[in-house]
Amino acid sequence: MTAPSDRRLDLVVFGATSFVGQILCRHLVDRHGTDGPLRWAIAGRSAAKLDQVAAATGADVERIVVDAADAAGLQDLAESTRVVVSTVGPYALYGSALVGAVAAAGTDYCDLTGEPQWMRRMIDAHSAAAEASGARIVHAAGFDSIPPDLGVWYPQERAIEAWDEPCSAIEMRVEAMKGGASGGTIASMLNLLEEAAADPQLRKQLQDPYLLAPPDHRSGPSQPDVLRPTRDAAGRWLGPFVMAGVNTRVVQRTHALLGRPWGREFRYQEAMDLGTGPLGAAKATGLAAGTATIVGLGALGPTRRLLARALPKPGEGPSPEAQERGWWDVRFTGTTADGHAIETQVTGDRDPGYGSTAKMLGETAVAFLDLDPAEVPGGFWTTATAFGDRLVERLEAHAGLRFSVLR
Repeated sequence: MTAPSDRRLDLVVFGATSFVGQILCRHLVDRHGTDGPLRWAIAGRSAAKLDQVAAATGADVERIVVDAADAAGLQDLAESTRVVVSTVGPYALYGSALVGAVAAAGTDYCDLTGEPQWMRRMIDAHSAAAEASGARIVHAAGFDSIPPDLGVWYPQERAIEAWDEPCSAIEMRVEAMKGGASGGTIASMLNLLEEAAADPQLRKQLQDPYLLAPPDHRSGPSQPDVLRPTRDAAGRWLGPFVMAGVNTRVVQRTHALLGRPWGREFRYQEAMDLGTGPLGAAKATGLAAGTATIVGLGALGPTRRLLARALPKPGEGPSPEAQERGWWDVRFTGTTADGHAIETQVTGDRDPGYGSTAKMLGETAVAFLDLDPAEVPGGFWTTATAFGDRLVERLEAHAGLRFSVLR
């Protein structure tokens, strides 16, 4: 097996023909071109579709034809490059063989999964191999879950600088966002609901805030989830945030990988901020009811199939114009044990799940190339633990994100 530093490629986009894969290819072309220092290729199961993507996005680079179920082909792909970035989901259906291949080959890897049950399986199955080979594997490197993961990292670092103590509790509020849903995201959600409906043990696991923590850190204080209309101390109405079930688990994994420097009683919560007064209460009630209805319908086979037919299919998603018009704004309020308070903001300039996600994913993938193996050895990391402020700087410079301290 060729050492990563001697491989002919720096980066392979696996799933370049997917909806997000094509947006990612455009970002890489804009940032790095096709004949510059970055040696990159696109991969997928159809040569004809790869040619179409190359023509549509300008990614006139090497094409690698390989199927997500082709173990030998995936191993060859993994051994040809330093980094693989995957957009092939639902990952629980199509992503496992590739993670096994990169873990064995010592190849760095990132994806945009929001499937916590699959992430847990990959961590348990391949951590030892990744640690032995030197592969650094980072799941959830898109809107799920870079803004919350680095969004918690950022105020913690600022609090320690200012007061020499971390925040013992942080609350994330989705202030606003504008964007559409893609078929790939919906397919992943429906697959998770199908798995949970068939497996009582999985349903129990999904409720565990420490689901993604290393084995010796899979316990801790109860976490304050927002599952129903809730009014906070400032009188603002809160509703459930659909991705809190994965984001909060990623943040708790980060805390565990760091050695729990924010305290064993650290608590983290996510919610939608829906405003004040009767209108805020109505919005919170409607959001909670709508979320519960979708989950309930998705848990039943017949209605889940109806949802799959009615909602966008994989490969479908917001138009380029809608992606350009999209944006998002999330806020973090942290308090320390001594009563200090900090409020920070993270914003993005495109549709959160697609235009913005593709840029975040691309910057994460390329960031691996500058990551010192002595500093970050092989294993399953998060964006905060692998990159920290270095990725914050890249995202601000090249991905349209802004991190700021409000007070």
